[in-house]
Amino acid sequence: MFRCGIAYPRCRWILPLLLLFAVIFDIIAIAATSGWVDDSKTHYANMWQQCRGPKEPYECKSLMDYAWAKAVAALMIIGLILLIIAFIVSLVTLCTLRLSLLRVVGLLLLIAVVLQIIALIVYPVNFNNLIFEGHYDYSWAYGFGWGATIIMLGCGILFCCLPNYEDELTGMAKTKYIYSSE
Repeated sequence: MFRCGIAYPRCRWILPLLLLFAVIFDIIAIAATSGWVDDSKTHYANMWQQCRGPKEPYECKSLMDYAWAKAVAALMIIGLILLIIAFIVSLVTLCTLRLSLLRVVGLLLLIAVVLQIIALIVYPVNFNNLIFEGHYDYSWAYGFGWGATIIMLGCGILFCCLPNYEDELTGMAKTKYIYSSE
C-alpha cells in the first residue's frame, strides 16, 4: 500500500481497532451530558438539552423541541449505527480473509462520515442562531464527535483501497527482491 509504510497483515488488526475507537468516541459524543457547548459561566449544552442558571442546579431545557436538533440527533445515531455495522463486518471480513466486503465497509463508513459531518455542522450554526449571548466554546464531547468522524474518514478510504492489495493481505504475494547487478 505505502512503500515502507503500512505492513499489510497489520492492517487486518489496526483498522478494526481504529473503528472500535471511533465507535467509543461516537458513543461518548452522543451520550455526553455536557461538553458540546460551554460559555464557562452560566450556560452549557449537549446534543439533547441546554442548561443555564447563575449557579447549581441549572435549569435545563430540551433541545428536542427544535427540528434541527432532532435532525442532528438522528444523523448522529444513524452514523453510529452504520459505524457499528461497518466495524462488525470489518472484523468478520478481515478475520476470515473474505476480502470481497472491504469496499462495502468503506462505503458504509463514507456514508456515515457524510451524515455526521452534516450533523456536526448543523448543530453549531443553529445553536448560535437560536441562542447567541456572547462567546461559546465547542467543547470536549463535540470534539469527540469530530474525532470519530475523522477516524471514520481515514478508515473508509483505506478500506476502499485494500482490495487492490488482496494478495498481500492473504500472504499469497510473490516476494519482491530489490537488487542491483553491479
